Amino acid sequence: MFNFGIESYRPRWLTGRNAVMAADGERLRALIGRTLTRAWLVWDLQDNEWFPDCPVLLDFDGEQVEINHHKFDDLSITWNTIDPHKPVLWPDFDLQWRHDARAELHALQGQVLQDVELIEWMENKSAQGSVDVSFLFPEKQLTIVNALDENGLTFGLPEPHQKRHSLR
Repeated sequence: MFNFGIESYRPRWLTGRNAVMAADGERLRALIGRTLTRAWLVWDLQDNEWFPDCPVLLDFDGEQVEINHHKFDDLSITWNTIDPHKPVLWPDFDLQWRHDARAELHALQGQVLQDVELIEWMENKSAQGSVDVSFLFPEKQLTIVNALDENGLTFGLPEPHQKRHSLR
């Protein structure tokens, strides 16, 4: 199994909202009311940009959720398995974990999580049934989206063709 250059990472691929809810719904719900203390991204040092193939890490007072998208509809949610102080070893890339790489993400640190939503794509045929994970904070909404075989980040409301499923 490919570990994305992260020694301790073992992705667990799920497809569809029901599978995500069954595997991780309760644990995602338990994050509500906790403070986001760190948000980690893998940074490509050579190109000075986010490397979106690797998981996004969100640490809520010591409970770290690790989210990664793959292919058109695979989502992996793992918990407390990645140490962002250890190197990411991916051939041909100089990668490093950073918690201060994106200003919008850094600004959410210290905020209390209000809700978690699973966002389901409804209209786009190639993405239909794909699930994004969204975190609602007092000032912004962060969604880790499937950006066609890698992760993407959005900081606003989902699109009208996406169905929101609150875990609150």
